[in-house]
Amino acid sequence: MTSDMPSPREEFQGKLSVMRALLDRHNAEGLLLRRVSSFAWATCGAASYVNTATTEGAASLLVTREHCFLATNNIEAPRLEQEDHLAGQGWEFRVSPWTSPMAELNKLTAEMTLIADVPFGAAKEVSAEMARLRASLTPAEGERFRQLGKSCAEAMGTTARAIHPGMSEFEIASSLGGEAQKYGIQPIVNLVATDERIYNFRHPLPTEKKLENYVLLVLSGRKRGLVCSISRLVHFGPIPAGRKDRILAAARVNAAFIAHTRPGRALDEVVRAGQREYAAAGFPDEWRFHHQGGAVGYEPREFLGMPGCADVVAAGQAYAWNPTIAGSKMEDTILVGGQANENLTSIPGWPFISIEVPEERMTIQCPLALEIA
Repeated sequence: MTSDMPSPREEFQGKLSVMRALLDRHNAEGLLLRRVSSFAWATCGAASYVNTATTEGAASLLVTREHCFLATNNIEAPRLEQEDHLAGQGWEFRVSPWTSPMAELNKLTAEMTLIADVPFGAAKEVSAEMARLRASLTPAEGERFRQLGKSCAEAMGTTARAIHPGMSEFEIASSLGGEAQKYGIQPIVNLVATDERIYNFRHPLPTEKKLENYVLLVLSGRKRGLVCSISRLVHFGPIPAGRKDRILAAARVNAAFIAHTRPGRALDEVVRAGQREYAAAGFPDEWRFHHQGGAVGYEPREFLGMPGCADVVAAGQAYAWNPTIAGSKMEDTILVGGQANENLTSIPGWPFISIEVPEERMTIQCPLALEIA
C-alpha cells in the first residue's frame, strides 16, 4: 500500500460517513445491511456467508447515527471477532443463539425507522443505492482489485494452457476452480462450454461433454468481497474462417465498450457504441441475446449497462463488459482512471488484436482465441 493510500481505519471511517449520509437522505434511524456483498463492502472485505451461494449472510450490520451493530449467531461470532477483527474495527456485537438467530437483530430494529438493502419488514429498500455505493471504489479497493484481477488472469492462463481434447467440461471447470482457489479466490461463476455448446448457450453450466477442439472458459472470482470476471477462448488446431470472423467481431464490440467507458459518459451512450459495432460487424441483433455487462464491485455486476441507462461512468469504478456473438465471447475487467482505463485481467503471452477506436482516439487490445497446435 502506497504512502498516500488511506489506512484500513480511514477506509472504514469513509464508508461509515457515506452510510450515515444515506440515513440523512432518507430521514431514517438505521441502515440495515444483510446482503453478503454489502457486508463485505461495509467491513472492507469480511465474509458473512457460510453457504457461498447465498445472497443474505449469517451476520447483519445495523448502522445508526451513534452506533455500528453487528448481529449474528453464536456460531459465526468467534470467527468474525477473532479472524476478521470486526470488534476492533468498531462493530458492536449482538449475538443470538443459533436456535433463534434473528433474536438480537429483531430487538435492535424494533420500532426503528429503517432503510435496508433487502426486503425486511417495513424497512424502505435501498438496494439500488447500495449497489451504486459498492461500485464507487476507494483507492484501497482499486488496489485490491488489481491484485484480484492479476490472480484471476493467472488462474485462467494456467488452466487454458493445461487443458486438452478429451477432457470433460466438468474436469475443465474443476481445473479452473482449483487454480482460482490456490490464490484464495472463490470461483462464484465457473462456466465451461465446448464446441457446439459455445454456439447454443450464453450461460453454459459445465456438463460431462468432452472437449473436441474449441472451448470457452468463464470465471468470476471473489476475494475479500470483490468480484472480478474474465472469459477466454481456446482452440486446438487451425481456427476455421467463420469461427474466426465471429471472434474478431466480438473483439470489435469489446473495444467499443472499453473505449467509451470513460468518466462522464452515460451508460446508454456506451451501450449504443457497442450496438453500432455489432451492426458494423454484421451481427446487429446479437446484443439482444445476452446482457452486455456493466459496473462491478462486490457483485459480479452491481448494475447493468442497458439501453436508456442514465448511470454515468466515474473514475474509480470497475467494469466488466462481455459482448457475445454465438460461438464467441469477450470479457475482461477494467478499472476506470482519470486519464485511461486499466485492464486488470490481461494474461501475459495471450494472443490479442489491437483495434483502433477513432472517435475516442484510442487503440484497445482485445484477447483472441489461444490457438494450440
